[in-house]
Amino acid sequence: MMTDMPVTFAAANLHIDIKAESIFHIGEFPVTNSMLMGVFGYALVIWLFFAVRRSIKTGKKGYITSAVAWVFEMLYGTVRQVIQNDKIAKKVAPLAITMFFVILINYWMGILPGVGTITVNGGTPLFRGLVADLNVTFGLAIISMVMAQVYAAKVHGFFGNIGRYIRNPLKDPVGSMEGILELIAEFSRMLALSLRLFGNVFAGEVLLVSVSYVAAYFASIAMLPFMIFELFIGTIQAYVFFMLTTVFISLGLASHDENDSSSDHSPADNKKLAAEG
Repeated sequence: MMTDMPVTFAAANLHIDIKAESIFHIGEFPVTNSMLMGVFGYALVIWLFFAVRRSIKTGKKGYITSAVAWVFEMLYGTVRQVIQNDKIAKKVAPLAITMFFVILINYWMGILPGVGTITVNGGTPLFRGLVADLNVTFGLAIISMVMAQVYAAKVHGFFGNIGRYIRNPLKDPVGSMEGILELIAEFSRMLALSLRLFGNVFAGEVLLVSVSYVAAYFASIAMLPFMIFELFIGTIQAYVFFMLTTVFISLGLASHDENDSSSDHSPADNKKLAAEG
């Protein structure tokens, strides 16, 4: 899917590749610089979650535990506002919130000193941010959209969910056209999720590497404000992905059939269902 698209800055002799590059092979399987960085990123996310869980169970809350718990509660509150059925919100929240932390931590790790500047194999960067890999952002987007269909199928039923896209054009020509447009919209949402995240991460990567080469010996000073800015941008991008995932899932839960009262409930009905559940 991806092709080599190098960008060269002649003045600084800087080479930037839009795709992740292979560092070594395990048999026939290539291990890229983004995968190498992703191992540390995922390990940090898992360690953070277990550490926070242990701290909460033992009652020894530090600054990190309090910060993670506060962010988790804020994000969970957002999921409950978007998906007003509490029973469904409790099932959707772990997926959306986990994606937020995975993207945030891997984004932040991608701007650490040495990422993109330490090279091996004749100039190939040893480390590259995991979410600066288009394959990874596509993977995250695919997970989001597949789970949106899974939750929709749980609410509408398997064939009921299929019926949102495929209708008899002879009996319901307008609904048939709406189904086709909705199917196209699902693919466009997946593309939007992946390309938006990748574009912002890659732009930040190019910015930091360019500043470091241009500033040369003063790079540590020149890059500081840009790194702080990227920390802020990483938080925004993680929240946007989290929010869009939640919204896209909620769209699949809504029913467009006025006669279908089993899967389309008002906020009051949702609260009643949640209390009963």
